[in-house]
Amino acid sequence: MLGKRQHNLTQRHEESWRPPLLAVHTGWGSSCRAALRRYFDLQAGSIWNDLIVILVETQGRVLDVGCGAQPYRRLLPPDVEYQGIDVAMGPTEFGYQSPDTVYYSGSTWPVADRSVDLVLCTETLEHVFDYERFLCEACRCLHPGGRLVATVPFAARWHFVPNDFWRFTPSCLQRLLQAAGFEEVTVYARGNAVTVACYKVMALIIPLLMPHTCSNWRGLGRRVLGLFAAPALILCAVLGNLSLHSAGGDDCLGYTILARRPSTAGPSRVRF
Repeated sequence: MLGKRQHNLTQRHEESWRPPLLAVHTGWGSSCRAALRRYFDLQAGSIWNDLIVILVETQGRVLDVGCGAQPYRRLLPPDVEYQGIDVAMGPTEFGYQSPDTVYYSGSTWPVADRSVDLVLCTETLEHVFDYERFLCEACRCLHPGGRLVATVPFAARWHFVPNDFWRFTPSCLQRLLQAAGFEEVTVYARGNAVTVACYKVMALIIPLLMPHTCSNWRGLGRRVLGLFAAPALILCAVLGNLSLHSAGGDDCLGYTILARRPSTAGPSRVRF
């Protein structure tokens, strides 16, 4: 036994601190707040920077899996047919609920075979315990030649506890996607060691500025410490965002993944 200085984390059922949930864009004001959030949330900002390039020429029908608040829907062209789906426990376990999202139970998606042109899956795969079945569902739903666009975290805290299971590497992602029937697998790093260092320092300061409660002396003390550390927060935000313009590294915030369902019979699946 490690004694009082350590705790059995399998007994944890919630986070010690959680940032505000991503919000649905409803106007100019919310868009400005979202842009400010992305500047100080390097994970969300790096995803936005990648998707704004990838999704600009999307056509046909888009399936957003694990869509949450649908934060990247606005990056799609207005003429695409959009459908968001999420697990039935999404509103209770993750706090997201959108009126035009289809919520489902089980491991089979409520989507017909070969019926979509692009599957979008942002920061979802790490929350799926049976990720092999999940990726097979993505391949099943795509037209032959259809694309998968996904993101996963790497240098990220344990979040949405206890429903956070995995951190994937590029070599793992390639094998998993090929095993599910995909080809042309490409994995890009979001950020580098500088980005990660800035992100970790900011992760220490932001909870001080935004404690879960300010109704006691502890919460007030955290705010005071956060105000003293605010210049370091701003400096790290500037450096972190600048570092995103450099090449990705072995240590990074996460990965952006592109893959395609074969237009004809796919390659042999990888055996584990």
